[in-house]
Amino acid sequence: MSLTGQASDGGSRVLVLAAGLVGAAGVVLSATAAHRGGAFTGTAANFLLVHAPAFLAIGLAGGNRCLKIASLVLLAGLLLFCGDLLARDFLGSRLFPMSAPIGGTLLIAGWVAIAVSALWRPRP
Repeated sequence: MSLTGQASDGGSRVLVLAAGLVGAAGVVLSATAAHRGGAFTGTAANFLLVHAPAFLAIGLAGGNRCLKIASLVLLAGLLLFCGDLLARDFLGSRLFPMSAPIGGTLLIAGWVAIAVSALWRPRP
């Protein structure tokens, strides 16, 4: 999809799909945290809700290859980080050792890569 509503490449569609799923999960987890409690669940919900618009914007606007790769790094980091927090609240254990720090590092790297994508010049 593009801003004009026309179909675009599969990468953009994946990011719009991710935006919808991440946003929906954020709302569900916000409600869960409010009714059930769980500090980790609330934090995961916040992270999901904050990142959903970024995926939507990138998916709708398109962008260069660097931006799309950066957004996939961001998505992977989000899944690892939030997955670990949710595993702590719902399973009582971590997703796997170092999953939250790896996810957090990928989130940081994804945002830095998004910034770098602004300087990316396509080859002629």
